[in-house]
Amino acid sequence: MLDEATLKGIEERGKKGLSSQEILDVFTRSGLHLSEATLRKYVQLGLLPRSVRVGEKGKHRGSRGLYPVRVVRQILLIRQMMTEQYTIEQIRKEFLFLRGELDELEDALGGIFEKLEGAQAERSTGPASSLLSRDVKEAEHVSRDLVGRLRTIEGRLRTPTQLVKVAG
Repeated sequence: MLDEATLKGIEERGKKGLSSQEILDVFTRSGLHLSEATLRKYVQLGLLPRSVRVGEKGKHRGSRGLYPVRVVRQILLIRQMMTEQYTIEQIRKEFLFLRGELDELEDALGGIFEKLEGAQAERSTGPASSLLSRDVKEAEHVSRDLVGRLRTIEGRLRTPTQLVKVAG
């Protein structure tokens, strides 16, 4: 099984994303079955985000599709809900209420702060630079707090008691 420490390790190593094969390997190593067809089906149903094409460095290397590392947790949650007899439609409509939008917001903010930090590092040093660095870090903290608060609100709006399990 994938415990919290393992998940955090995967997230740390996979910050730039995971290929479909890497996702399948995570589940295989953990003794959990996940097929490529199931992964694709979850994406088609809107339960997981689509992969993003990322160019490979080197001549004529092409690109590969990378999924946000958070899909590992999302797959675990989807599978758990399915074992609890929730239908795909219930999961998609109720449980994933704002999750996709919040994930996209978090990714976009992460990209913005990465660019800001890169641009700040290229600028001059000195008092003005340290002030700018402090402002960027403060804004990043505020953005993390905002996303966290929005996730809490979303969680309250989609409490499991609102979901009706399939009789069976």
